[in-house]
Amino acid sequence: MTGVPKSVGVIGGGRMGAGIAQVFAVAGAEVTVIESDEKAAAAARDRVALGLRRAAERGALAEGVEPVLERVRTACGVESLPQSADLVVEAVPEDAALKTRMLTAAEAAVGADTVLATNTSSLSVTALAAVLERPGRFLGMHFFNPVPASELVELVVAPETAEETLGLARDWTRLLGKKDVVVRDSPGFASSRLGVLLGLEAIRMVEEGVAEPEAIDDAMRLGYRHPMGPLKLTDLVGLDVRLAIAEYLHSTLGDRFEPPRLLREKVARGELGRKSGQGFYAWS
Repeated sequence: MTGVPKSVGVIGGGRMGAGIAQVFAVAGAEVTVIESDEKAAAAARDRVALGLRRAAERGALAEGVEPVLERVRTACGVESLPQSADLVVEAVPEDAALKTRMLTAAEAAVGADTVLATNTSSLSVTALAAVLERPGRFLGMHFFNPVPASELVELVVAPETAEETLGLARDWTRLLGKKDVVVRDSPGFASSRLGVLLGLEAIRMVEEGVAEPEAIDDAMRLGYRHPMGPLKLTDLVGLDVRLAIAEYLHSTLGDRFEPPRLLREKVARGELGRKSGQGFYAWS
């Protein structure tokens, strides 16, 4: 088994990117988080620091916060990625054109042996691989929110993904203390395809007045032992993110993924979930 990657790049320092940076830094890697400007880079570092402090408070951090945070640096522009990076994870919003630009720029900035990964939760890994000169060194590494606490990484392989690349990704996932599941590239993969379908039906039930959000969530949490109900999870992920994924799956897999009217209305009103303070629940 390979060791922890010595150098990891993360493109995008939002909630997901900061979480990915945190877990690799805790594992011992030197991590570079790429953002668009200095303000965003500072905010990304603050997110990593906050995550580390919370981990320390839970007793889940063997080292102190500062020694781990010293292994995290931020930079502006993909060209600032270290050429010697073992792994670069793209974690920008679910926009195919944006991801394509970031991945092609990353491939030009790093060495030929660097593994490139996308954290997309629904977009075609095969289509993203098609723009790369070295598609064999590329795959999907779909982390789950919140990254430090989640046990799963969904590894998505495109037809040209090399076995060696998948092997490295599996080893790194396990060294993070997480479980990998390997799926063939398909719209929504396994997790988003099933999770989004459940969430959309829960939203339709609220729309139709079947039950209140708390009742629907309690039914799944207590009856099916889900750790979190589908509506609270939608708030955590972001209603805008869920809508974008649903629209993509609707376009590729058909009418069963058509976004409910209530979801569109809430997004139009700015009720995006926890990040806006209001979704299906009120968040302080």
